[in-house]
Amino acid sequence: MSSASADVVVTGALGGVGQWTVDRLVADGRDVVGLDRRLPAEGGPEGASFFEVDLTDQGETLELVASADPDAVVHLAAIPDPTGHAESRVFTNNTESAYNVFDAAGHAGADVVWASSESAYGFPFADEVLKPEYVPVDEAHPLRPEDAYGVSKEAGEAVARSMARKHDVSIASIRPSWVQYPGEYLTEQNREAFDVDALAARSTDDPPDGGIGNFWSYVDVRDLTSMVTAAVDAEVDGHEAYLCHAAENYLGVDTAALFDALFDEAPPCDTDGDESAFTTAKAERDLGWTPEHTWREAADEDVDGPEFA
Repeated sequence: MSSASADVVVTGALGGVGQWTVDRLVADGRDVVGLDRRLPAEGGPEGASFFEVDLTDQGETLELVASADPDAVVHLAAIPDPTGHAESRVFTNNTESAYNVFDAAGHAGADVVWASSESAYGFPFADEVLKPEYVPVDEAHPLRPEDAYGVSKEAGEAVARSMARKHDVSIASIRPSWVQYPGEYLTEQNREAFDVDALAARSTDDPPDGGIGNFWSYVDVRDLTSMVTAAVDAEVDGHEAYLCHAAENYLGVDTAALFDALFDEAPPCDTDGDESAFTTAKAERDLGWTPEHTWREAADEDVDGPEFA
């Protein structure tokens, strides 16, 4: 088998976030091996090589990670939500691939940064609006998912903790919000349709929609990739989770007022203005990371992103 050594292995390298992450790592001067279910149509950027893999196959995963002999593994591959697939498939694919990647990284002595999700809290895909215990939500807030995707991310974090102990490597679980791409912000549809009076009038028994599921939060893909690189470079002790969100909600509306409209009895809300319902203070403290991009500029920004997939 042909192989390539790497500073960093990136799984899900041809996905939306994966492409931006590979591009960022290569631009930072790192040698990258990208793993995905297919190979790039255009060959990929200079400094990166790619291999086709089924990450639910432990042997394939172990072989490719071992041959790359990386310093770090960035695990982004997953079925990204519970829609469009059987829930059993979502759960099985995401948890098996996480186990196999973390174990392979541990055998290689490589630290791991991986994409968990804010969905691990249970908010985005809940059948009913799930009230947080407090706002802003932090990493210590209870995880209460019921959907297969959120449960797969909670399970992935349990696997991450165990593998960090077993192999004595560090694993950073990044919990990103709804990822947006410059010039193509899907949040704009929700913002333009938003009506605070309709929010107050709706039944809390209705399924979440219009941004209610993640409380109008988002993150620019460039901020997510910058957290990935910050976590790769950081000295993380064992397993740690980090929220990855933009600094503000995408409505430009007072966050506390949104929760007052959404719930008859709103949770304690210690936010200022349109500050996000999720805090990234831990990432700022541990990783030196803060979000740089906001919907006010990025929604219509003209940026040439990677297109090698």
